Amino acid sequence: MRGWWQDLTDLVLPGECGGCGAPRAMLCAQCRAVLGGAAVRRVRPVPEPPGLPVVHAAAPYADEVRATLLAHKERGALALAGPLGAALARAVRAGLREGAARPGDAAAVREGVAPVLLVPVPSGRRAVRARGHDPARRIALAAAADLRRSGLPARVLGVLRQRRPVADQSGLNFRQRLDNLVGALTVAPGGARLLSAGPVVLVDDVLTTGASLAEAARALRAAADGPGGPHGLPAGPISNAARTAAVYGGESWESREEQNVGSRRERTGRRPGRRRIAGADGSRGAVDVVCAAVVAASPDAFQINRN
Repeated sequence: MRGWWQDLTDLVLPGECGGCGAPRAMLCAQCRAVLGGAAVRRVRPVPEPPGLPVVHAAAPYADEVRATLLAHKERGALALAGPLGAALARAVRAGLREGAARPGDAAAVREGVAPVLLVPVPSGRRAVRARGHDPARRIALAAAADLRRSGLPARVLGVLRQRRPVADQSGLNFRQRLDNLVGALTVAPGGARLLSAGPVVLVDDVLTTGASLAEAARALRAAADGPGGPHGLPAGPISNAARTAAVYGGESWESREEQNVGSRRERTGRRPGRRRIAGADGSRGAVDVVCAAVVAASPDAFQINRN
């Protein structure tokens, strides 16, 4: 009986801690404390890419934190999305609290009339197929759930798409990463209008050179001024089906929770008292990236902190 029970628990329980390898723990208490105990700080890569929004990180990308992120991303330890999402949520709160959002946006969020919109930087299609999931999106979903539990309305909008293949970033330097990513991202049709519903926070798992976040911010800003109707959108209203497809089309099964939430809200109409958030220029519906948040950033980005 003992041997049978041992075999069963081996199937159900994690074999080792994602951070340090300790047995019988998804994430041991010590590694959880390292991930969740560090003070969230504003980080800046050096050199800093043009157009990079203000970024806050929950922890340095080193040791146990690095191992935990890699276990989630590369080894399929999907249960780690929970603690990683909680760390990302702390970084999101810090960005909103420290003045990255305009006062009107912050008030609307506190009053529950506008959600914080978390926009994850997408992984490449080949990487998603190889890993079986999109790590940044999964962590963003966990972060949104954490924010909602604390009373802060939040949604994940996966509106960014890669419009051309990009090379693997791991072996590229700062300049090569910028060249590799320039013009690589775009906003899905109808996405800009959805992004006008609240303050937009770009999210990712790790910041190294900042090239990915800078390109994502460029794509979101460009969506407000593109060809077509206002803010690059076709004239006329967007149907509920098209709205859902624009944001969630082609995404993996892990996005269904947020998709269903959005669909229910659209069927029942806008919540009482909800208002649209004005853009930076006072226009309605403009895409305005107020800040960015990541789970971890390179230690140099913490050390060279010119706040």
